[in-house]
Amino acid sequence: MSRTRSTSDVLVIGGGIIGLVTAWRAAQRGLRTAVADPEPGGGAARVAAGMLAAVTELHYGEETLLGLNLDSARRYPAFAAELAEATGHDVGYRACGTLAVALDADDRAHLRELHALQTRCGLGSEWLNGRECRRLEPMLAPGVRGGLRVDGDHQVDPRRLADALLAACERAGVVFHRAFAERLTVVRDRARGALLADGHEVDADQVVLAAGSLSGRLAGVPDRVLPPVRPVKGQVLRLRVPPAYAPFLSRTVRAVVRGSHVYLVPRENGELVVGATSEELGWDTTVTAGGVYELLRDAHELVPGITELPLTETRAGLRPGSPDNAPLLGPSALPGLHLATGHYRNGVLLTPVTGDVMAEALTTGALPDEARPFTARRFSPVHLEHA
Repeated sequence: MSRTRSTSDVLVIGGGIIGLVTAWRAAQRGLRTAVADPEPGGGAARVAAGMLAAVTELHYGEETLLGLNLDSARRYPAFAAELAEATGHDVGYRACGTLAVALDADDRAHLRELHALQTRCGLGSEWLNGRECRRLEPMLAPGVRGGLRVDGDHQVDPRRLADALLAACERAGVVFHRAFAERLTVVRDRARGALLADGHEVDADQVVLAAGSLSGRLAGVPDRVLPPVRPVKGQVLRLRVPPAYAPFLSRTVRAVVRGSHVYLVPRENGELVVGATSEELGWDTTVTAGGVYELLRDAHELVPGITELPLTETRAGLRPGSPDNAPLLGPSALPGLHLATGHYRNGVLLTPVTGDVMAEALTTGALPDEARPFTARRFSPVHLEHA
């Protein structure tokens, strides 16, 4: 295979929404930027529901991540407006709020505990009884026992977001190499680009590894630097709300049913997204009858009328999970190599702040204050020895 060569200031490996926002912001800073990905704009975003749920997805032990999530959520309105101005693409940002509800006594107790945690963290959420929940969302099941109204948790359409970021990159002059990166190029203990599957060699002063769940599999990356990212499978359904059934839901509705999380995200175009399973099954992306059944069963308990809607799509994707469920951002232990991966369930939410953080790291070599707890080096052997 004949080889060709090109040169960039920055090579981003991975063209999902995290790679694209990094490339766009880098190009805006005047850096000659390239992206290596066979299908830019693809990846987990094509499956994600797009909940911007910093408050309702708060988990115990993730208070530090909460700060980053809230920071990114605050940036979303201006970020979405900037993308629309730059590309003409509406990303489907909706400030419609979220309602998390309980279907039995155990779920109600769990939500009460979550509400207490949210209150301790200074977050805005309001406890509602079952009748108040059904007044907000009349399609809810009669058995709903109570819920949390969170007006600050919004939504975006990840597919439209990916398309907009792809267009923004193209207009900013980002060069796309539509091939997998096969091997990181390392010269004198510094990352210097990558060899692509089509034989093309890209030389770069800096490399950003933003390949989602595949980030830990790039050849040529020293073992001590490989990000500890694993694939976490999620299955999602899409249904269509016919005009006769509209409005079906006015906001995102979510619950825990028999220990499994389920959410329903209504789009303004009549689409209803239902998800999502969370399965530790390696690289499997099979849509299973069991996964579809469980999602529909749980969604039906929450909103019985859902079984009347046409089912239009079933998909499965892989979230990039990290050991602490938080992203790895910025310079790695290998000079010239940056990481932007491991966003797990918050990739869409963290898109604005990730772009800003990575642009700062690429131009100054340092992480801004809000991102320092998420340094890419926190899992390196040397860092752990001194932790």
